[in-house]
Amino acid sequence: MYLELFLILFSGISFLVYGINSFLSKQMVKEYERWGYKDYRYMIGFFQLMGGAGLLIGLFYEQLILITSLCLTIMMTYGVYVRFKIGDSIKMTIPALFYTIINALILYLDRANF
Repeated sequence: MYLELFLILFSGISFLVYGINSFLSKQMVKEYERWGYKDYRYMIGFFQLMGGAGLLIGLFYEQLILITSLCLTIMMTYGVYVRFKIGDSIKMTIPALFYTIINALILYLDRANF
């Protein structure tokens, strides 16, 4: 229970921060260009914000955690794919892989509540 709570809080807050940075950070503008997704920066940032909010709101409405963690797992799996596709090093791919695993673990731990 505490592990799941920690993972939800960590991932939820992280995705809120990443979502905000997608809108405001000049470094993130460069990253989206490097990834080949500069035209989708606002949409992806919006999805990150919704994912972070969904996890945190899911602490009060448990059904939301399952769908949100599934969506974030899919999004981050694609993020790992993009990193490999553009030839990023393993070191640069680890954060995306880390969040894929965290959200897959949240999904696994929350399956009993569905």
